Amino acid sequence: MKTKILTFALVASLLHSNAVLSQGKRPAASAGRPEYIEVEKNVKLHLVDLGEGQSIVLIHGWPLNNAMYEYQYQYLVERGFRVIGISLRGFGKSDKPYGRYDFDVFSDDIKAVLEKLKIENAVLGGFSMGGAVALHYTIKYDGAHLSKLALFAAAAPSWLQRPGYPYGLTPEGAASFVELTKTDRPQVLDGFDKAFAATEGGISKGMSEWLRAINLEASPYATTQSIQSLANLDLRSGLTKVEIPVAIFHGVQDKLCDFAFAEQLHEGIQNSYLVKFEKSGHALFIEEMEKFNLELEKFAKQEAPANS
Repeated sequence: MKTKILTFALVASLLHSNAVLSQGKRPAASAGRPEYIEVEKNVKLHLVDLGEGQSIVLIHGWPLNNAMYEYQYQYLVERGFRVIGISLRGFGKSDKPYGRYDFDVFSDDIKAVLEKLKIENAVLGGFSMGGAVALHYTIKYDGAHLSKLALFAAAAPSWLQRPGYPYGLTPEGAASFVELTKTDRPQVLDGFDKAFAATEGGISKGMSEWLRAINLEASPYATTQSIQSLANLDLRSGLTKVEIPVAIFHGVQDKLCDFAFAEQLHEGIQNSYLVKFEKSGHALFIEEMEKFNLELEKFAKQEAPANS
């Protein structure tokens, strides 16, 4: 009897060992890419990094995060791209340290991510404040790691009115807006929700709630500091330094970043072209999602026509 029990135990042990060895030989299901990148001591940024092929790097708007591109990620992956969404410090799942939240810091963080991932010849795209970030990065680093730049409803070249530039908010209006972020953030988000689409209620209730949930993930401190930095930013003098091809996507009915911004960018950047989204306000990536995705795919796959 003891012999039979020992034999059974031995067989069971061998079967278990074989199963473990078999599992150990299975290729890793993960591609081995990090979900977080440390950009400086004690500061990590959250990434979405999907697909293979030509890299498209996407920067979100204010006060969103990389989740805003949910309906671009899989579309681009299925068409042979590697798409990387970066949540800027202070937003989404990225770290939210006390300190500076300006465009030099954001640009330096993007540079650190691209270097650590060994990304070259990428298409860099940015929405709203993220468009200003992407443009600032391109100017500051002379297009390092990039082959093209895409600007979506960009809050650039200046979000504020300035001498010789009668577009955007007045300095007084911007100051009031910044102050409101400190005293009534829900009101700020309500105002954004109403003005986000071409018409109030122009995007579904579900989409609005989804965007609001993303917005609420932002650090209140980073929300205020970054919009103050945007108010101080003037990129007009740097437009002539952009030498890579640039695509400018902008909703004709945008109430948050006037369509004149896009016209100024197109006029100032030599190798650029402008795609008008006639049915869209600021939410062009949702309002005309199919066109947005297709135009981004086309731009990434071919040379942009110069000065069109």
